[in-house]
Amino acid sequence: MKSEIQLLAGGMVMLSLATSALIVIPYMTVRDVQPPDALKPYSSQELRGRQQYIANGCIYCHSQQPRAKGFAPDFQRGWGRASVAADYAYDSPHLLGTMRTGPDLFNIGARQPSDQWHLGHLYQPRAYVAQSIMPSYPFLFEAKVKADPGDVEIKLPPGFSPTGKVVVATNEALDLVAYLKSLNHTYPVVDLPAQPSAK
Repeated sequence: MKSEIQLLAGGMVMLSLATSALIVIPYMTVRDVQPPDALKPYSSQELRGRQQYIANGCIYCHSQQPRAKGFAPDFQRGWGRASVAADYAYDSPHLLGTMRTGPDLFNIGARQPSDQWHLGHLYQPRAYVAQSIMPSYPFLFEAKVKADPGDVEIKLPPGFSPTGKVVVATNEALDLVAYLKSLNHTYPVVDLPAQPSAK
């Protein structure tokens, strides 16, 4: 009986230590972090696009967390500065990702601000990046004989449009692109103190 009590007590101590190290201490570290002034809440269209990002599994192949220069070549790849906790103030759930089958998307809105590029890339990634293994998402588009007024027609590279038809984006595709373009974290996150002038 005594050994069972010791085993139970030891298990409770280990559980308490793990809870403190993995939940309590990280929470205490970031609970009062305020979003940078330049970070704006998502618009309703961007929130709908975020849901498309989740529903279409983009998170499984793309991260949204560039690492510091000392840990990885993310900055040399053009992915921007390392992310900080404040960058995710308006994210729920957080879409940090755990795999990088494709590039990090933390700053894709700054690296690629073109609606047409994003829409065409979603329709057929290999039209833009020949070696891409990203799946295409044709169900986010419609092929029509003629675009209707108000339709957003995709200007695809030669050879990628259906014969005799035009490709137009659905609202879901436009929402997803709005979300991708909102991923622009090029603002500074720390105000550096003013340097004394040289005399």
